Amino acid sequence: MNRLALARELNGLTALPGVETSVHGVAAVCDPLGALYVPDAGILVVSDLHLEKGAAFARRGMLLPPYDTLATLTVLSAVVSRYDPKLVVSLGDNFHDRVGSAHLPEAFRNLISEMARGREWIWINGNHDPDGTVDLPGASVDEMHFGGLTFRHEPKGGLQKGEIAGHLHPAATVRRREKSVRRPCFATDGARLLMPAFGVMTGGLDLRHKAMKGLFDQASLIAHLLGRDRIYSVRFGNLVG
Repeated sequence: MNRLALARELNGLTALPGVETSVHGVAAVCDPLGALYVPDAGILVVSDLHLEKGAAFARRGMLLPPYDTLATLTVLSAVVSRYDPKLVVSLGDNFHDRVGSAHLPEAFRNLISEMARGREWIWINGNHDPDGTVDLPGASVDEMHFGGLTFRHEPKGGLQKGEIAGHLHPAATVRRREKSVRRPCFATDGARLLMPAFGVMTGGLDLRHKAMKGLFDQASLIAHLLGRDRIYSVRFGNLVG
């Protein structure tokens, strides 16, 4: 079952099927759809939506199915409805290129406006969309600090306490019943947390990739893998390299 199908199945449920974790002492819930919820602050975090990716490829002459934005917004609507957050933080690469926000069809713009009604919305600028959003609710910023946490797109080098970031699209592989299974994941050592990409048409970078080197205390690192209908939490040492 993909995330879009799971979103439709779980939409409206009040039970939280996620896994509890903490970042720099702040409690959070990793949701199977790829969002992070910080209950004490009422903050819902998503990352790397890459909206209008199909349209961006079409502008370059590469035709892809044009359904990615609707699918991603459908999944986002499911988690917003379930958690009813005070604030939504989208951690950059909200759109796949600089003009995606300006060219967003009105129907999708209306979907985002409806989700944002009655709550705050922060768009963190990413490397794909450094100029912010156009005619969408909320504010565009380079990073946000709140309650001992720092929300940014690209993780800073070294061990950072309280950082919640995206950009690297973490994924991990486990072996089950003689078969290797690879899934997007939340990655945290308790000090910082990297978010999985939320966009339905995004890839992943393995936690053992050189780009991840030095970001975590590997002895404490846990990958919270997105499963078919739940989160699977696996210690870094038990992942397939």
